[in-house]
Amino acid sequence: MNARIAVVDDETIVCNRLSRALAKDGGTVEAFTEGRAFLARHAEAPFDLVFLDLMLPDGDGVSLIPAVKSVSPATEVVVVTGFGTIETAIAAVKEGAFHYAQKPVKLAEVRHLAASALERAALKRENSALRRALRGTPGERPLIGVSPAIRKVFALIDKVAPVDCNVLILGGSGTGKELVARALHRQSPRRERPFVSFNCGAFSEELISSELFGYEKGAFTGAVATKIGLLEAAAGGTVFLDEIGEMPLPMQVKLLRAIQERHIRRVGGTRPIDLDIRIVAATNKDLKHETASGAFREDLYFRLNVVTIHLPRLDERREDIAPLAAHFLEKYSLAFRKAVTAIEPEAMRILAAYSYPGNVRELENIVERGVALAESETLRVKDLPADLRQLRFDSVEGEGLVSLEEMERRYIAKVLERTGYNKGLTAQILDVPRTTLWRKLKQYGLD
Repeated sequence: MNARIAVVDDETIVCNRLSRALAKDGGTVEAFTEGRAFLARHAEAPFDLVFLDLMLPDGDGVSLIPAVKSVSPATEVVVVTGFGTIETAIAAVKEGAFHYAQKPVKLAEVRHLAASALERAALKRENSALRRALRGTPGERPLIGVSPAIRKVFALIDKVAPVDCNVLILGGSGTGKELVARALHRQSPRRERPFVSFNCGAFSEELISSELFGYEKGAFTGAVATKIGLLEAAAGGTVFLDEIGEMPLPMQVKLLRAIQERHIRRVGGTRPIDLDIRIVAATNKDLKHETASGAFREDLYFRLNVVTIHLPRLDERREDIAPLAAHFLEKYSLAFRKAVTAIEPEAMRILAAYSYPGNVRELENIVERGVALAESETLRVKDLPADLRQLRFDSVEGEGLVSLEEMERRYIAKVLERTGYNKGLTAQILDVPRTTLWRKLKQYGLD
């Protein structure tokens, strides 16, 4: 049994007895008489198994179980107490405990529980590895498409993934930047290690620092336990920094230093922690323009931009709309347990003509909505959003593709003409408020 085991009990005699028994089977055992000391050590080097007393001098043992699992979900916990009740046992198991034992515990029972818990932990790790293997082989791509534009992206992923360099992904919102980052990780030598994703535009400077670098217990008010940062948690794997262009300048300095020196310090800490990570960053901003204006550090830009992958907008890869729509149709038919197996030709024509300002994400949303509303095995025009249904009019039949704005202008003009320029009736047919119609008429010079 080559495992790290913790014994947490307020009685030193119990700690010594259990430690000796568990060490006989080859485990490395550490004993603690307080919950805080144990959690700090667990955060530094997670244990595989914990024997946890429910009555500790600094807290309730049951409340420690979520903290143990948050650091290491694979860690198994066996609760040991002299105050054994069914209610306490149920509470411990609900919080994630593997088993429950009453004092005075028999050492043979302890060793048996340890073997069972560690076997379960090993099975979890094995299942996790199998799931990772089934999710994809090095040549598999999560992106879908047949267009020349997306094929270039596929080819670049194949070239860059095995090379352990930083990558910058550029593309509009909804183009699939995280999918590319995950493909790079899955096809890299780091594929068996963690993939950690973080959105730099969703947090304040203080929260970004805490999330990326972690903090020591007592580093600031409310820091009741040590927190491992995402950069540290991704050891050996890939860190995906989404919306990197939104990162505040002071945090850019800290990130640059971490990339250059290959180590970090937790907030409030003094001990350097070595980093072994690959960084993949993404943004929908023009970082060259941002560096020129001083909004983004030029030295960090060059550190991140070893290789650049440009993701095309969906309207630049229209050949991919049909296969993407079919993929999302299958995905949400399964998710909603509905047998929607086809898209009617007229609905597909509308989908193919739309401009998709929200890119692939918008197409996915449209198909998801359509499947949810569909009343038959075919997704029909009536299942599409109202603004897309407005694209169905005769005047564009046989014409080349035009912008959504131009199609909208033509359709409003057509309805106005058909209603004898009755604006009230036109607004009713278009299913928009009169104020919206008035703004559109001024916008398109139809007033």
